[in-house]
Amino acid sequence: MPEVPAEFSVVPRHQVIPSATLAEISDFIRTFDRVTARVAWQAAALSEAPPIVELRRPEICFFSAWDFHLPPGDRWQLIEFNDNGSGFIFAAIINALYYETAGLEREKRIAPPVHLPVFKQRIRDFVEREAGAFFGEWPEGVCLILDDPESLQQGKFRRELQLLCDLLCEGGWRAEAGCPAEIRWDGRRLLFNGQAVTFIINRSTDFFWQSEDFAALRMAYQAGGVYVAPNPFSYATRSDKRLMEWLSLPDWDKELEIEPAERQILSDHVPETHLVRTDNLADLAERKQEFVFKPLHGYAGRGLLDSAAVGRARLRRLVTHGEGYVAQRRVAKRCLEVDGEPLWTDLRVWAYRGEIFHLSGRASRRPERLDLTAAWRMGADICVALARCLTASDEWNDGRRPALILCPQRPAAGRWQALCL
Repeated sequence: MPEVPAEFSVVPRHQVIPSATLAEISDFIRTFDRVTARVAWQAAALSEAPPIVELRRPEICFFSAWDFHLPPGDRWQLIEFNDNGSGFIFAAIINALYYETAGLEREKRIAPPVHLPVFKQRIRDFVEREAGAFFGEWPEGVCLILDDPESLQQGKFRRELQLLCDLLCEGGWRAEAGCPAEIRWDGRRLLFNGQAVTFIINRSTDFFWQSEDFAALRMAYQAGGVYVAPNPFSYATRSDKRLMEWLSLPDWDKELEIEPAERQILSDHVPETHLVRTDNLADLAERKQEFVFKPLHGYAGRGLLDSAAVGRARLRRLVTHGEGYVAQRRVAKRCLEVDGEPLWTDLRVWAYRGEIFHLSGRASRRPERLDLTAAWRMGADICVALARCLTASDEWNDGRRPALILCPQRPAAGRWQALCL
């Protein structure tokens, strides 16, 4: 079994997720997929986006992730969605290790984790399905895992990218990892190290491919012969944080063709969110303690503004200089205590084509933002850095014991446990 990188360590605690909650989240994800796939929604989302997004694309990302807060005594809330969620392979590895070392086999309600080869085959199945839907068969050429140079060299998940390459190679496919500047367009083919590229798993955080390094990919993408997921179209219609405003508030329901039953689900589980504009900045500044201020195209907590740093003048400058921000109502996290120290946890849910296949958790030293730094020692040099894992309990509707990572159907009555690692 591959080793988990040193940047990731284990918190020996778990949080219990009732199966009823998971069933609600499953319904929510299907609603999200249905709403964001509508022509009316997509037309509105593309109206102010860069030209690159105007090309409608069929790709469905297999590592789409929904991040939820589970406030004590209140409804769970969607905090963010992104089409390139990191950590799903690390989570599978850590979960298997934790299950073994924590002796969870003694808990009869908890199903054992699937063996890593089974999880890896599930990922290969997703990739094969995407290739079949796009090309009709598995195409010739290299499968390229694309990321920014800094992430490939120093990013927390750089080793996961290599694991993903290995996973694909084990399935008989050629797979490489590289950055946008390393690819070329010869007018007919996209090339990486002289090899034709046909399938790209995109991990870059240049969401609209604005850097000149993306020139070759932009041309290949517009030519239509290369699969890329996620891509600017999927980002603009699903992941852009400005869309949280439409999901949270009913003001645009008629234009977006959101139905009453869908509105009920969305309003129950998406916290009030506003795109910061000239006409609302005074009100948002007045209510600033109620909100978290996030950059539209930020990630991993970058660019987050503390309420103390926000006022009318600051918001006005952001609007004037075109620095897009949203104000999202604060939602409490669940708190766990480890050796007398508090950790605040959230829940990440991965789903592909409407079906949940993976869960994980993250633990942070700070309640108001994600803090993944190692902070103190616990027991035998265990540092708290990040939480990612899952386990499940009770029966599936089809009578099978549930797989730890792979979740083919909705769970019946019982509880899931998302282990905070």
